[in-house]
Amino acid sequence: MNASVENPSSTPPSTLRPWLGVAVITASLFTFVTTELMPVGLLTPISGSLGIPVGIAGLMVTLYGVSAGLGVPFIVAWTRRVNRRTLLGALLAVLALGNLVTAIAPNYALVLTARLVMGFANGVFWAIGVSMAMRLVPPTHANKAAAVALSGISIATVVGIPLGTFLGSLTSWRTTFLIWSGLSATVLVAVVATIPALASENTVTVREVFALPVRNAALRLIMLTVVLYVLGHFAAYTFVRPFMEQRTSAGATFIAGLLIIYGTGGAIGNFVAGYTVTRNLTATFLTARAGIAAALLLLLTTGHSKPGAIAALALWGLSFGAANLCQVNMTLAAAPDTFEAAMSLNTLAYNTSIALGALAGGLLADASGITSTVLLGLSLTTASLLPALASTRRRPAPTTASASDSASASVVEQKTP
Repeated sequence: MNASVENPSSTPPSTLRPWLGVAVITASLFTFVTTELMPVGLLTPISGSLGIPVGIAGLMVTLYGVSAGLGVPFIVAWTRRVNRRTLLGALLAVLALGNLVTAIAPNYALVLTARLVMGFANGVFWAIGVSMAMRLVPPTHANKAAAVALSGISIATVVGIPLGTFLGSLTSWRTTFLIWSGLSATVLVAVVATIPALASENTVTVREVFALPVRNAALRLIMLTVVLYVLGHFAAYTFVRPFMEQRTSAGATFIAGLLIIYGTGGAIGNFVAGYTVTRNLTATFLTARAGIAAALLLLLTTGHSKPGAIAALALWGLSFGAANLCQVNMTLAAAPDTFEAAMSLNTLAYNTSIALGALAGGLLADASGITSTVLLGLSLTTASLLPALASTRRRPAPTTASASDSASASVVEQKTP
């Protein structure tokens, strides 16, 4: 925890300005998440407009995730001496330009190139953003600052992605990306106006970043779990619009409503998990992943009806919102002294899994039909439960020493954001 939060003597007082900074980081996260996932709500019109199969259109998510995942450990290490406010401003500038290019691109090749470049910026933001929010406020408020920052995910799914889908139905998908270019530029101005200079606290080289999971068994287990459940989630979620169009003959308005329900569930899940992780982080994470699997099973069995689809998307959002908060907390608990470096690896695992999940879903969608993407998602999210269950079975009976260790672990969990 000491590596991710400034010393009390150097931390700004808990006044309006620090919390405005946290709000701006939340807005940054909102902008990055909506940019990454906007194609989910616009997949059908994008494929139609550019004359490409829907599975190929899903590469907009895949390539974005590839660059976000594979590039981040290197960029975070290479920029370890760069002021974090300056770095965040540069990332938002890349996002604004990339969304503009996407909006006016005459062909799909240029769209994919813009998405690939924006992905690098996205990955670096995920590695530094939460840590920045925690450092803006006193250590006693770091937990709250992290939860507020991560609420940007829920706001993106409740408001951003459905709004982008709705705007695309009114005008065109290009208009949506043009608006998001302007939004990225606006948030950049807000970063300059509200966030103070934050010296980098990451002193880890590229070699040391990749050595972390070799030395740290807990971090290895978290990364494996993240890979499995994120692969499953995005194999299914990327193609939720065509799935609903085929299973329920849903129109754009109903799908936008479903995405709002999903996002609202995510907001509730994030809020509830903010309380439960301090009591039992491991159980909360396990329950959240089980909830994702249950939601996908519900979608397969009752998703042909609109009430069934609503129930499935609500549970899905609730569970995924909780899982996102948990996996950040789990990473911090596993590597509190190298949090930013560990988060770069977490981001690598997370975003590469987004890319591979969307790719696998696209290949299955074109080869075997849309339903196969949900089946794949169900299989992988269920598999994500196995490492934790196996670890629990191998854990020896508690002794006096291990009980003390357990108490120490509980303290660590309670200090996580």
